[in-house]
Amino acid sequence: MRIVGLTGGIASGKSTVSKLFKAQGIPIVDADIVARDALKKGTGGWKKVVDAFGDGILQPDGEVDRPNLGRIVFSNPDKRQLLNRLLAPYISSGIFQEILKLWLKGHKVIVLDVPLLFEAKMDKWTNPVIVVWVDRETQLNRLVSRDRITEEEANNKIDAQMPLDSKKDKADIVIDNTGSLDDLNEHLQNVLRVVNRPLTWSEFVLSRQGAFSAFAFVVVGVFVAKNIFKCRL
Repeated sequence: MRIVGLTGGIASGKSTVSKLFKAQGIPIVDADIVARDALKKGTGGWKKVVDAFGDGILQPDGEVDRPNLGRIVFSNPDKRQLLNRLLAPYISSGIFQEILKLWLKGHKVIVLDVPLLFEAKMDKWTNPVIVVWVDRETQLNRLVSRDRITEEEANNKIDAQMPLDSKKDKADIVIDNTGSLDDLNEHLQNVLRVVNRPLTWSEFVLSRQGAFSAFAFVVVGVFVAKNIFKCRL
């Protein structure tokens, strides 16, 4: 299986790129969805976060008030790191389960959509790593417009993440999303040619088909060896 890493920054257009991959029939493992599931009422992640941050982060129905929690952690680096530490085991487990499901279905290529791909050191498990990049000014303007927040709030959210320029330097493929949707689609067609290239030997071995082929090879090898041994007797 080829696991393609996809990351970017807030308001960079990563989610749009993820949807475009999905429209091309490539399955997505979305870390944001896994994280939301890890915070659902009654889960282990929910209990740890409520214990750490208090009942003040809860809505009347007991679910976490995500916008409120977001304001707390984006304005306080220590609390943001605490939240990441509390949820990391649940998110990692959830991502592994989603990848396993897709592997069992026989998918040869998947996209792992993780905002904190580099920060969580998950880039070492993905190849290639794709970064959706925009310049700081474009990112700020899009975030202010999208979330209807002040520039100060937007800057706090952007500064809470690894700079896009730093992610760009670590990428195997950079998708410049400062242009139009048509420009983005054009970039994606070039990326798809790389993503859909034939699997390498190591990727094939790790695929379901490769695992089954290896198993069959071992079974046949054992059968042949037994027959040769019998003949010699």
